[in-house]
Amino acid sequence: MTTLAVLEQRDGILRKVSYEVVTAAARLGSAVDAVVCSSAGPEGCASAIAERANSGGYGAVVFVATATGRDLAPRVAAKLGVGVAADITELSVEGGTIVATRPVYAGKAMQKVRVLGKPAVISVRPNVFTPPSPAGAQASQVKPESLSVASPGRVVVREIKAAPAGTLDVAEAQVIISGGRGLKEPANFKVLEELARAFGGRAAVGASRAVVDAGWRAHADQVGQTGKTVSPSLYIAVGISGAIQHLAGMRTSKVIVAINKDKDAPIFKVADYGVVGDLFEIVPKLTEEIRKLHG
Repeated sequence: MTTLAVLEQRDGILRKVSYEVVTAAARLGSAVDAVVCSSAGPEGCASAIAERANSGGYGAVVFVATATGRDLAPRVAAKLGVGVAADITELSVEGGTIVATRPVYAGKAMQKVRVLGKPAVISVRPNVFTPPSPAGAQASQVKPESLSVASPGRVVVREIKAAPAGTLDVAEAQVIISGGRGLKEPANFKVLEELARAFGGRAAVGASRAVVDAGWRAHADQVGQTGKTVSPSLYIAVGISGAIQHLAGMRTSKVIVAINKDKDAPIFKVADYGVVGDLFEIVPKLTEEIRKLHG
């Protein structure tokens, strides 16, 4: 099976998730072609990808379930007349049929589905399909091609407001420190930002829906069912009670640490490690220890 992987770029540079989507696509067969669109508009990009998928005879088209991928995948699937297997965390081929695993019921269960559409349209969760190390990677052949777009469509991207330099996207970070109402006021997020800096540029600061709705943090920082779905290596929830919609967005994190003064907070039910106490005492001490660890 030859698979088409849809990459993402920002200012002409491939994003980290692009390597992950190629890694996921490689699970489906030995041959993977990749395509990357400009930011001209989702409708024009979807038309070009669908046209390429049809003309190339691909068995599957794989996206990454970022904001861009969640926008494009359904558009492409509609043009191809198939459904979308979204937010996938595991992929395999059994008896010539693609089998995908994804979280359901707000992450409380995992569902295994057979993707019968031809071509299969799939979006994979970020930070799940880890690319191989450069030493183990196979060489690729680059053959530039241009895809004609009859019309960019009614939706045109005019501007992308990038995060400040040095700020990681929570959807791509390996370490996420998220804060909730327990921080009491927006100024106290500086405690979490100090902890994030202690990880040496590998950590991002996230937020619960409650604090985003209150205007404490930007929506781009929100983790949860109505924000970003994340799967970092380490997720530290600080002052977050653990509402079901928040758990749905971070339950598949490799290691979850919860810091909360309420010992009965739902977040402790999914945490690998829990600390009951005052976050304003615990987080600065944790920051100090992380700094020592990283020299």
